[in-house]
Amino acid sequence: MTTAHTTDTVEAVLASAAAILADAGIDTPRHDAKLLLAEASGTTASDVDKAALLGDGTSRLADDDALARFAHDVRRRAAREPLQYIVGHAPFRYLDLAVGPGVFIPRPETELLVDEAIRWITQQGLASPRVVDLCAGSGAVGLALATEVPGAQVWAVELQPEAARWAERNVARVAAAHPDLTMNYRLEIGDATCPITLAQLDGTVDVVASNPPYVPQRAVPEQPEVRDWDPDSALYGGSADGMMVPERIILRVRSLLHPGGLFVMEHDITQADRTVAFAQANGFASARTGMDLTGRPRYLVAMR
Repeated sequence: MTTAHTTDTVEAVLASAAAILADAGIDTPRHDAKLLLAEASGTTASDVDKAALLGDGTSRLADDDALARFAHDVRRRAAREPLQYIVGHAPFRYLDLAVGPGVFIPRPETELLVDEAIRWITQQGLASPRVVDLCAGSGAVGLALATEVPGAQVWAVELQPEAARWAERNVARVAAAHPDLTMNYRLEIGDATCPITLAQLDGTVDVVASNPPYVPQRAVPEQPEVRDWDPDSALYGGSADGMMVPERIILRVRSLLHPGGLFVMEHDITQADRTVAFAQANGFASARTGMDLTGRPRYLVAMR
């Protein structure tokens, strides 16, 4: 994309960028173009919408430097780099998390794990629940629980140092609005499946939540944004059926939870029956499958 000029209208610039993104196969070209322009100009998506509707020139939003950045960012998005990596952040529930190369981008369906955990904690009337987030990535699940559940004590585990650095950035980012986070949230770099990881908590944890790598090795994602940019270590479950890592997580969680504790884990839509059966065969009193926002079997809910 050539750099726009401040004499061009916002609508014309958006239309040109959206056409480029559509040609590149982007599913939501206008939406992406709008967010990229808002980010480049330091404004909001609503500001961009308003300027486009009123026929304003881009000078109302951006100077030449901002328009040059916008053109560069459109080219990056047309090359199928994830939108979240380009703008540098991604929403997750009530949080805005820093993301970039080396960390898995939080997905809306993962928010359902937090819903399940909060619902159960509320039903149990727990005043200061002990919560563990295994395979923490950006820290999304654990940070959401730490900020939404009063008194929650959260331990998070992430194996990959690069991803853990993003989680550390997000702890600092979220702590700016939630100062008690520095006392209530602990991040450990380690193997979530290893018996010595968080061994001091064995038998005392109320809730474990996990979004482990689970994609079957043979099921390479078609989306370039996922296939080419998400870290393989956060995607693939270590075996042809993708179940090696999830099964090891289940075994570790069995030791972490106290009797009656809750475990929620995201999984591939092909793994529902196997995760339920494996949990029931390995120390969990009950297990069921939760559905995602499109009605597909997406996560395990198991009681110790």
